[in-house]
Amino acid sequence: MQKQNIRSLADTGRHNSFIYPNKPALIFEERSTTYKELHLRSNQVANGLLEMGTTKLISQPQKRIAYLGKNTDIYFELLLGAAKANVVMVAVNWRLAPEEIKYVLEDSEAELLFVETEFQGVANEVYNDLEKPNVIVVIESSRSESVSQVQMNCVQFREWQSAFSDIDPSIPIAADDVALQMYTSGTTGKPKGVQMTNAGLMALRESEEKAGDWAQWAPDDVSLVAMPVFHIGGTAWGFTGLYQGATNVIMKQADPIEIIRLVERYQVKKLFAVPALLLSMVQYQGATPECFKSVDVVLYGASPIPEQLLKEAMKLFNADFVQLYGMTETTGSMTCLPPDQHKLDGAGRLKSCGRALPGIEIKIVNELGQSVDPFIVGEILIQTPSLMKGYWKRPEDTEKVLQNGWYRSGDAGYLDDEGYLYIHDRMKDMIVSGGENIYPAEIESALFDHPKVKDVAVIGVPSKRWGEEVKAIIVLSENQACEESHLVEELISFCATKIAKFKIPKSIEFTEALPRNHSGKLLKRVLRAPYWEGFERNVN
Repeated sequence: MQKQNIRSLADTGRHNSFIYPNKPALIFEERSTTYKELHLRSNQVANGLLEMGTTKLISQPQKRIAYLGKNTDIYFELLLGAAKANVVMVAVNWRLAPEEIKYVLEDSEAELLFVETEFQGVANEVYNDLEKPNVIVVIESSRSESVSQVQMNCVQFREWQSAFSDIDPSIPIAADDVALQMYTSGTTGKPKGVQMTNAGLMALRESEEKAGDWAQWAPDDVSLVAMPVFHIGGTAWGFTGLYQGATNVIMKQADPIEIIRLVERYQVKKLFAVPALLLSMVQYQGATPECFKSVDVVLYGASPIPEQLLKEAMKLFNADFVQLYGMTETTGSMTCLPPDQHKLDGAGRLKSCGRALPGIEIKIVNELGQSVDPFIVGEILIQTPSLMKGYWKRPEDTEKVLQNGWYRSGDAGYLDDEGYLYIHDRMKDMIVSGGENIYPAEIESALFDHPKVKDVAVIGVPSKRWGEEVKAIIVLSENQACEESHLVEELISFCATKIAKFKIPKSIEFTEALPRNHSGKLLKRVLRAPYWEGFERNVN
C-alpha cells in the first residue's frame, strides 16, 4: 500500500494504520496514540457524525463542525474523523473575543461544536445566541482538567465517541470536496472562511516531497507540533507528520521551557516555528545547542524574519533551516529557501523566502497585470494546484483574488534572475505580529465606536519581539484633550471588549488630522514612513 493511495485527508489514517499499526502517531502530555488507535477512534468520530446526520442534527455531506480549543491529540482524531464522514472541520481561533467566536460559528454554519474544557465558559456565553450548533461536545484535554457543569446542551467527548462503531464507514470523497475551513481576517473587518480541498492538501504534500533532501522523512522521525492548530501552520504541519507516518508530539501551547523538555525527551528531529517563537527560544537563557542536538531540520515562516534573529537561531539549533512562504489561501507553503542558501558567511540568500516549490508558479505583475522583469517590485501572483476552493459564501471576495487560475497575494515583492523571491512590502494593510495576521480595518472599526474618537488609522510599526506591532493614530472628537493620560488606557480597555487581545494596539498617538489624498483615501504609507526609517523594507 503506497502513498499514491492517499488521495484524501481521510486516507491518511487508513494508510498508516496498515503500515505502522503499533507505532505512536500522537503523543500529548502523557498520552500516546498508535496509528491503529487513531484510525479506529477517527472511525468512531466519523460514524458519530454520520449517525447525527440521520437524526437531522447534521445534514450530509460537506456540512461544518467546529473545534474551539488549544492543541490536543483529540483535535487530530476529530480532523481525520470529520474527513472520513465528508464533514468540513472549522478550527476556531481560541484567542478571539467572544463576539468574534460567535461570528465564526454563525458564518460557518457549524452544526456541532467540540470545545476544550478551558473554553466552556466562552462556549456557554455565545451558545444561547446561536441557532446552531445543536450539541456541544466538551473535551477534557488534560489530566488536570475536569468537565464542569454548564447550562447548555453538552456531552463529554469520550462518552460521545465511545457510543459509535469503530468500523471505517468508507464514505466516497471527491477530490474537490472541502476538508478544512480556516478563518483569516479580512480587509472589511470580518474574517473570511478559506475552503481547502482534499486535492489541495494532497497536491502540496506531493510538491514538498519533490523539493529536496530536507523534505524527506525517515520511519523514525519525530515531529514537534507547537504552532496553534487554528492556523494553517499548525494543522498542516501536524497533517504532514501523519501523512509521513512520523510520531507527532503535540504541544498544547508553545513555551520555550516545554519545547526543550519535549525535544530532549522524545528526540524530536523536525519542527516548524514562526519567527516570534524562534525569538523566544534565542532569548531563553536555558536554551543551548546541546538542548537541540536531536533536531535535524527547522522549518520557519508565517511572517518575515530579521536576518540577525535568523543567524542567532541557526547557531542555537545547529540544524538545517528551511524558510517557507505561503498563506491559508494556498493551503500553506508556496516557496522554500533550502538549507544550502542558509549561510552565515553571507554567501546565501537569507533575505529571500526562496523559490517556488515543484509544480507551483510565481510571477510578479505591475498595476496593469503585466509581468515585470527580475528585480522589479510588483504584486506577487501564485498559481498552484493547492489553491483554495474559494472564500465560504463570499463569491465577490473570491473573484477579486482568484483570476484566471492565479491567486493575487496582495504582497509586493520581486524575483531575482534565478527565480528567488524577495518580499518587499505589503500591498494590503495587513499587519503580521508574531505570526498572527491582523487587519487594521477591524481595529479601526472597534475604535470608531468610542464616542471620543473622530478619526483613526491603524498601522504596523517595528517590534523586536513580534516583528510588527499594532499602533493606532487617533483624531479626537471636539473638546477632547489630547493630554489626558488616562485616555490611552480607556481606549485600550474599550478595544478589549470588542476584539482579541493580540489585535489591541500596543501604543496610541493623537493627532489633529490624518493625511488623505484628494479623494479622501487615507495615506497610510505616509503614517508608516517615520517608523520604518532605517529599515531596508517595510516588513520586519
